[in-house]
Amino acid sequence: MATMHEIDYQIHGDDMQFVEIELDPMEATVAEAGAMMYMEDGIEMETIFGDGSQENSGFLKSLLGAGKRLLTGESLFMTVFQNRASGKRKVAFGAPYPGKLIAIHLAEIGGEFIAQKDAFLCAAKGVSVGIAFQKRIGVGLFGGEGFIMQRLQGDGWAFVHAGGTLRNRDLAAGEVLRVDTGCIVGFQPSVAYDIQYVGKIKSALFGGEGLFFATLRGPGRVWIQSLPFSRLADRIYAAAPKAGGQAKGEGSILGGLGRLIDGDN
Repeated sequence: MATMHEIDYQIHGDDMQFVEIELDPMEATVAEAGAMMYMEDGIEMETIFGDGSQENSGFLKSLLGAGKRLLTGESLFMTVFQNRASGKRKVAFGAPYPGKLIAIHLAEIGGEFIAQKDAFLCAAKGVSVGIAFQKRIGVGLFGGEGFIMQRLQGDGWAFVHAGGTLRNRDLAAGEVLRVDTGCIVGFQPSVAYDIQYVGKIKSALFGGEGLFFATLRGPGRVWIQSLPFSRLADRIYAAAPKAGGQAKGEGSILGGLGRLIDGDN
């Protein structure tokens, strides 16, 4: 029997997407702090400890749920948006950077989804947002973004964000896919995840891909993103003049004078 709120939704946009969720009276959705784009009159916001899935289980379990979120680098608090009006009302949540939003019905993939720690955007009220530790020592030492991931559990809708272009793959039993750790959006829990050394010191030092990559072994579905936020942020920081980079191609013939005129300096 379903325990999550049965929400309706529509995803709008192309490269900068947002999801608009329609709530029946007393239905609710839970979202990361700061994700809300707009909401109609009649929807009330409430900041809660953790994800709200433990709200009827006592303070200690609520505290444990919030503590798990803290380990992933997220806020201790989340926001619940509940429709207190007599008719249907809508609330929308925007993606944090260019990419695609993925709507995942947890009941259809076995009730659980392992996601990159910053991928979660919002979900039906009742979905549990916890952590998934990778047990292998290689993952723990060298996994980077992939060491501590988020575990979404329940039977309702959850929405996660992928940077750039999204690709999903259905891996057969024993099939292996090697992926940059930051490019993983998420996968079903049936997929085995580990970290592997690139194998050649020359490739590690000069290949630009790092010393380690992730190996995903089927069976199960995996979701991959072409532009993880960490990669985007690194490129922006490296190109910023104050960080020692150069704004190549800007200012045309005027060069530095052009940047002074338009306020870049």
